[in-house]
Order: sequence, then structure tokens, then C-alpha cells
Amino acid sequence: MTTHSRSTGFVLGAATVAMGLIAGVYCIFACCVMPALARSDDRVYVEVMRNINDVIQNPVFFLGFLGAPLLTAVASWQLRGQPYRWWVWAALAACALGFLTTVAVNIPLNDDLANMTDPTAAREHFEDAWVAWNVVRAVVTTVALGCLGRALVLYGRVTRGTSERRADHFSPSGV
Repeated sequence: MTTHSRSTGFVLGAATVAMGLIAGVYCIFACCVMPALARSDDRVYVEVMRNINDVIQNPVFFLGFLGAPLLTAVASWQLRGQPYRWWVWAALAACALGFLTTVAVNIPLNDDLANMTDPTAAREHFEDAWVAWNVVRAVVTTVALGCLGRALVLYGRVTRGTSERRADHFSPSGV
């Protein structure tokens, strides 16, 4: 069994925060952005989605988008041998599904949208598929967030128990 270090807790916590941010982005698109855009005419819909696809490619977004799988992978390695490692591995698998969905489906659809000239044809090609696959990645990253949250709680219980045993060992009543 590996020992717990402060860096392990930091990485697990950072993975959880990054996953929460990415799950939140996908969720807000599913719950608010796409339903609002659905009310727009084709030209506005395509223009706004192109603008979003352009501005979302920034360091802050990429920090969470790439940080969530990377930090989850590091946490899964750091927690190998721990009884609750399965929660982190499940989070990593769910996160990988969300990442793969984005890379294999949503980004190519974004690229298609950027290159099509007829707004009606572009929207017909883009909207239903993109919305459906965004819901998939919102669900799987939310599952990953839940798994990381569970791992974080279990990590806290284990490390709290370890520090309590250390405190008892050094306290006068522990003599």
C-alpha cells in the first residue's frame, strides 16, 4: 500500500476541481446555451456557435480540459494500492470517455461548422449530433466528478485516521 502525502491529496483535490469545471461547462451548454440558441434563426445560431468555438480555445479552458484527465491519471497512479483506488480509476475511465467524445465527435463537428457556408445546411449537419454528444460528455464527466468526490472523501477518512493515530502515539495519554 502506498503512503499518503500532501501532494497526493492536492492532486486528488485539483483533479476533482478540474473535473467539476469541465462537467459544469458541458452541463451549462446542455441546460442553457444550446436550448437558448435553438430559439435563434440559422444564421444567428451558426454565427454564435462559431464565436463560442473560437473563444473557448483559451488557456483557462484548456487548463481544466487537459488538467482533468491528466490530474486524474496522476491521482490514480498515486493512489495505487489504496482500497478506494477503484473510484479514481472509474473517474479516469469516465473522464477518458468524455475526452474521447469531445475529440472524436464534438471538435470535428465544430470544424465542419466553421467550414460550411450555408447556415441552414450547417445547422442541420451540426445541431442534433453536437447537442446529443454534448449530453453524453456532460453525463460521463459528472459521473467522473462523483467518483472523484467519493475518492476524496475516502482519502480524507484514511488520512484523518492516520494523523489521529500519529497524534495518539505522541500524546501523553498514548504512553
